[in-house]
Amino acid sequence: MPFSLSHWRRGVLHLLVLLGVGSVGIVSPAAADEFQDRQWHLDAMSAEELWPVSTGKGVTVAVIDSGVDPVPELRGRVVDEKNFAGDLPPNGGSGRSHGTEMASLIAGAAGSGGVRGIAPDARIMSLQTGYGGTSVGGPTEAWAQAIRYAADNGARIINFSQTSRALVSEAAGPLDRPLRQLKSAVDYARGKGLLIFAGTGNDAETSNSPGYPSSFPGVVGVGAVDRSGKVAKFSTYGPQVKLAAPGVDIPARCKSGQGLCKSGGTSPATALASASAALIWSKHPTWTNNQVLRVMMQTASKPEGKVPSKYIGYGIIRPGQVLIDGKGDPGDPDVNPLLPKEKEQTKPTRQPSAAPSGSSPDSGKGSDSEDAQRAAEGVAASGGSGGGGGGSGLLWPVLGTGAGMAVIGGAVFYLRRRQPRSSMY
Repeated sequence: MPFSLSHWRRGVLHLLVLLGVGSVGIVSPAAADEFQDRQWHLDAMSAEELWPVSTGKGVTVAVIDSGVDPVPELRGRVVDEKNFAGDLPPNGGSGRSHGTEMASLIAGAAGSGGVRGIAPDARIMSLQTGYGGTSVGGPTEAWAQAIRYAADNGARIINFSQTSRALVSEAAGPLDRPLRQLKSAVDYARGKGLLIFAGTGNDAETSNSPGYPSSFPGVVGVGAVDRSGKVAKFSTYGPQVKLAAPGVDIPARCKSGQGLCKSGGTSPATALASASAALIWSKHPTWTNNQVLRVMMQTASKPEGKVPSKYIGYGIIRPGQVLIDGKGDPGDPDVNPLLPKEKEQTKPTRQPSAAPSGSSPDSGKGSDSEDAQRAAEGVAASGGSGGGGGGSGLLWPVLGTGAGMAVIGGAVFYLRRRQPRSSMY
């Protein structure tokens, strides 16, 4: 049943603008059950058909974020917690709503009155690296520590719904220490068999600056699409985008903890991509990170024109193609499909450019022709599902060398964004 505006209005009381992170529409507690029933991304991804096949059991997802609150939908699902952020900020408050939202979208339980996750039996490793929209002492050191901890303590997937905006300087020399430290941690985790998903950011309409860690080699940068399958206008684009997932009008707990809200950004899109990987890995526990990623790329709803697209990468995730229809060839367990020319061990690798000819990941706001291309690719992706039963018709730079060198900017951004079910997924 379509998630119509009339139904939405029954549950919405008013809009609350959250400076710095976007806006959300509040749903009264009395309407929570109805709201939970209308999480459009669950319908689009055919979650009810996926869950008899896989619920993510046995897979631990490390959520590197602002921490996780003990909300009912996550009871018993958080198996490890560690704080790399230091003491609470002087103004008080835990500021953990963003991490709670991501964890709930991954593993939230049914019947809890809260957000329901795509992989409800996955385990969550909550690794806190900041408070709210801030990071203590600069993001990269805490992030690097958290990534290594996840790699050493049983996580199989890292969900990184954050980005550090990069600044480009022609005068920049070798990579600065924080960026080297972060990249080293990413390489370490990939070398130990982890799959890393990271949001690309919400700056497409402004700077469109590439961010990190989504731009590192081998990391799966995730863009956002709306319920019609079109790429979200805010979704930062470029060669760092490898896959796309729903990221508009996604349910979340309100910051107050009371009631449910709608939110958006590449943050929730990243969480849904991580959860989809958990479902696939749970069904195929002997596969490697490379094999899980390869089948996700193969079965994604493809963009029109050149693949990968700078807007949605290899396409919109469709876990039903793998879990229900049995599609996708896992291929070589030791080769990362994003880095096909090199065997993936522990050494750093170079990532081939995924940008179409003449494009640039940091080119700023798109032209009219780019906007048309963006819209066309989104529509083509949403309509590009194959035949077959079950899930088949459903949802769904590397560091430059030479003169230009990317360096980490001074701020860390959680990737929630304000934005206004399609069977085409």
